Amino acid sequence: MSKWMRSVLVALGAGWLSGCAVAPPVDRFTLELDLPAQFRFIGAANYRPARYELCTLPQRRGKRPERKIFIGNYKPQAERVSYEFPLTETIEGCPSVLRSVQFTLYAKWGELDTDVGGSSAAISFADPIESERVAAMPESGVQAFSGECMWFFRTAGPEHAIRKLLECNALDTKGKRQETRPGGVVQRALLPGKKVRLTLSVTDEEAPAFQDTWLAVPGGWRRCRGKSFEDLSGYCGSNTTDFKPITMPDGRVCDVYPTCN
Repeated sequence: MSKWMRSVLVALGAGWLSGCAVAPPVDRFTLELDLPAQFRFIGAANYRPARYELCTLPQRRGKRPERKIFIGNYKPQAERVSYEFPLTETIEGCPSVLRSVQFTLYAKWGELDTDVGGSSAAISFADPIESERVAAMPESGVQAFSGECMWFFRTAGPEHAIRKLLECNALDTKGKRQETRPGGVVQRALLPGKKVRLTLSVTDEEAPAFQDTWLAVPGGWRRCRGKSFEDLSGYCGSNTTDFKPITMPDGRVCDVYPTCN
């Protein structure tokens, strides 16, 4: 073999190895969702035309290829669910990118099918031009967000039965509860082969759903009477001595929620 041919083969081999080393990763990422016990969700991964593309996606009902629906079911224990999504797709000839993943959250607070509260969460995916204030990908390869859910109680109907509302909020890096819903913004260009993880928890603390309707007492809360026992609004106002019994989720009639003292 001539010296010239040997040099050519070496160069070609180096180029092939270099090409393997810099080959782009698969244009997909993994989405993980850590759920408390008795939580479920309906998720939607939403794709939109890529920046600077002139094509549009039609407005339609029914089957929507630009919106991927995925569903999680109630489990008696906490769990982690995982999904893999493409970051880019060509939809009906239109080059599109993943713009957001939205979650509608549901959680059980009682035994009946209707004893359910709901909230929401969302993750947005930014283009590089939008990413100046977006956190970089950690060395772990996992972009993590945290949220905390809390139950708010109220009464309903002539028996003043306990009902609960769910509210989930984001937690900052120090674990402080924020006003926004759980989730955040990530840089799409940094995600191929990486993970985005949303972790939700539930606090043991509960609070009244509406102000000036309950009074804090030893053991919990008492429901203000309002104008009369039949007054479903039952604001306390200046009357902090007259209360009415409440019906607990298990059917007991009690004076104090949640201890039933």
